[in-house]
Amino acid sequence: MPEKLVDSHKYNLWKNKLEGNGLAIHRVDELYSRRNGHGEVLFSLLYTDATTPEGHKIPPICFLKGEVVSVLVCFIDSETKEKYLLLVQQRRICDGSLTYEHPAGMLDSESDAAAVAAREVFEETGIPVEVSQLISVNKAPFYPSTGTSDEAMYMFYCELELSTEEIHSYHNKVQGVFSDHEFINTYVVPFVEGHKLINNSNGVLLDYLYLKDVGDWELLKKL
Repeated sequence: MPEKLVDSHKYNLWKNKLEGNGLAIHRVDELYSRRNGHGEVLFSLLYTDATTPEGHKIPPICFLKGEVVSVLVCFIDSETKEKYLLLVQQRRICDGSLTYEHPAGMLDSESDAAAVAAREVFEETGIPVEVSQLISVNKAPFYPSTGTSDEAMYMFYCELELSTEEIHSYHNKVQGVFSDHEFINTYVVPFVEGHKLINNSNGVLLDYLYLKDVGDWELLKKL
């Protein structure tokens, strides 16, 4: 039996946040929803009739996606100490091009963002990462598209020191969950070069937050 939108974790998380911030919700129309193989809501396109505490109508369209994670995986060459990014390469609906991104995924109905982040890294790159290896850069989620979506992003990074051979062994591996229409190739590239390949604002921001957090000012200057 497919999960009803109004029963889904994502819908109620979004609705409770709106009401908690003083919005009066008069009506929500489900224009389209996509569900996973278990019938659970993955995301929805909604038309919302709601009024702000100031008495204004809020723009009505919302792409309901919920909470997500993004993970910067930095390889460090054990001999040279050079840093590499492990990116995932796939085609995206934004413009149909091959994009270069950090491993990422949705929390769905889960609440442990770090655990989901570790699982997504493994699914998208084949690298087992422990939750203890993940460093969070934002305790409260960031909203990449406040005007059109409820997407709330938790960002992490991890550093893995490996040999040159081990680092390059993770390049150009086929990954992804095909049942979820994920067709991914891994892409290992020197940090600065990889940064220039990323064209989504979340990935660019995460690069800067990581370098700032670890105090790598020399590499930061090169971006």
